[in-house]
Amino acid sequence: MSVQTKAELRSELRKIRQAFVKERLLKTIPIAETVIHPLNRALAGARVVASYLPVGSEADPHDVMALAQNLGKPLVLPCLTAREAPLVFRFWTMGDPTETAPGGFQQPLSSQMILEPDLIILPMLGFDHQGNRIGQGAGHYDRALELRPSALRIGIAWSVQEVYAIPADPWDVPLDAILTEAEWILPAASRLKGA
Repeated sequence: MSVQTKAELRSELRKIRQAFVKERLLKTIPIAETVIHPLNRALAGARVVASYLPVGSEADPHDVMALAQNLGKPLVLPCLTAREAPLVFRFWTMGDPTETAPGGFQQPLSSQMILEPDLIILPMLGFDHQGNRIGQGAGHYDRALELRPSALRIGIAWSVQEVYAIPADPWDVPLDAILTEAEWILPAASRLKGA
């Protein structure tokens, strides 16, 4: 992929992701047998797990959320009160009602309690094996991760979203693990070593 800018990379990765999902008729990231053990270990060590509700062709973390809930972990989802405001995370149980955020995604109702996650599952447009990710470009997750430096970070994507190297900016925070339909990736700097 000969892409020069992050904007061009985002555009190309959106096309690749959409084509992959359309061709494979996939929605939810399946949890392979080889992934259950390390994923369970990561989730078991968390107090509060943040996840997301997918938009468009984003990989759906439904099965991961179900696994966290089965382990008794409270789930929270990102919430925006205004486009430039930092994300907060509100309690949510699968099946609860949602509302549309200023960013266009679904979020828990504003009446739900805010909790601080110590494990954040996040979507992405692309990733590399070093744990770098590229998102939609609004910087919401960048700011959320910067405010929660001790939280573990697990990115979820389709395997076709992997690129050789994501151009990293100084404010980018690397992932501790990446889950795709094909594998569990632990970057060299992961804090989940042994998971």
